Amino acid sequence: MREVMKTTLYSVDPSTTVGEAISLMARNRIGSALIMEGGRLIGIFTERDVMTRVVRRQLDPERTRLADVMTPDPEVLAPQDRICYAINRMHSAGYRSVPLVDADRRPMGIVTVIDVVKWLAEIFPEAVLNLRPGDRIKRPLQIDAG
Repeated sequence: MREVMKTTLYSVDPSTTVGEAISLMARNRIGSALIMEGGRLIGIFTERDVMTRVVRRQLDPERTRLADVMTPDPEVLAPQDRICYAINRMHSAGYRSVPLVDADRRPMGIVTVIDVVKWLAEIFPEAVLNLRPGDRIKRPLQIDAG
């Protein structure tokens, strides 16, 4: 997964306010922030968390701490895992990003849906970029998910 992962990570601690996290995410044009404690990943805060856990519950972003609205103990993969595992989690569980950590849960990267789509478009430019809406792929793409 190393060929797809981003290594620029944006992290905050659990006491950060939602407002501060949203500002960080907007400023850096990212969909999630990693929640760290003692150098280890303990949670993730995503755009979806903003909508479902903050806006929907009408919480004040300037007073609400990430510890109260983050996704705790997120599912993770290792950088050496195959891309197909990230694609599986994104498809099956509906994740838009998957943190990549070492054995001690120290973040090493992150893979997003956009990263995977760009990777597929680079490998199969004609098959991916020339599809019109409603077109069906006549034969399955052969992907080396390594």
